[in-house]
Amino acid sequence: SAYVEMVLGVFMILFGINFNVYYLLLLGRIRDALKSEEARCFLAIIAVSTLAIAVNIFSSVQNLGTALRQAFFQVSSIITTTGFATVDFNLWPEFSKHVLILLMIVGACAGSTGGGLKVSRVIILVKSFFAEIRYLISPKSVQTVQLEHKHVDKVTLNSTRTYAAVYFMLICLSTLIVSLDGLNLGTNLTAVLSCINNIGPGLDLVGPMSNFGVYSDWAIAFLSLVM
Repeated sequence: SAYVEMVLGVFMILFGINFNVYYLLLLGRIRDALKSEEARCFLAIIAVSTLAIAVNIFSSVQNLGTALRQAFFQVSSIITTTGFATVDFNLWPEFSKHVLILLMIVGACAGSTGGGLKVSRVIILVKSFFAEIRYLISPKSVQTVQLEHKHVDKVTLNSTRTYAAVYFMLICLSTLIVSLDGLNLGTNLTAVLSCINNIGPGLDLVGPMSNFGVYSDWAIAFLSLVM
C-alpha cells in the first residue's frame, strides 16, 4: 500500500543519514544537527532525483501521485543501497534509469548503514574540483575546501581523491572482466555497481524482476569477490 511504501521510504532515508546527526539530537544540540551539510545535501539529492524521475515517468503512469510515490520509494531504496523494489524500474525511460545509476554511485552518508561512494566524499570531490578550477584561473589565490564548516586538510583531500580513483578503476576493471561472459554493457556495469555498493538489483538482465542467475558460475564467483 501507499502507506507502507511511504513508511519504508522514510525509514530507509533515516538510516541513510550519518548517525552523528542522531547523536547530536540526543545531546540536545538540535541546531548543530540541522546544520549538517552532508545530511542536507543527501536530502536535497533525494528530493531533486524524486522530482526528476516523477516528471520523467508521468507520461507512462498518468497519475502524479503514483509517479511521485514510485519515484520516492525507488530513489530512497537505491541511494541508501537497501535494494527494495516495488515496480520494475527497468522499464522506466532512459533518463530515470541513468539517475538511478548515479544514485548507486553516490550512495548514503558516511557513518550510516548505507554503502556507495558516500555523500561526504562526493561533496569533497565536487568542492575540490571547483577549487582547482579557481586556482587555474587565479594561480596566486589561496583555495580551501570546507566540509561541515571545517577546513579539509590536504591529507584528507588526497586520500579522498585516491579512494575515488581506485573506486572507479575497480568498477571499470570489474565491468571489463564480467563482459567476457557475453552480456550487454548495461547489465555488466549495473551488476558491478550493485555488487561493489551492496545494492541488490541492477538494470537490464539483473533488473529488479530478475537475478544474477544469468551469469555463468565463474562470473558469479567474481561478482561475489567484488562484493
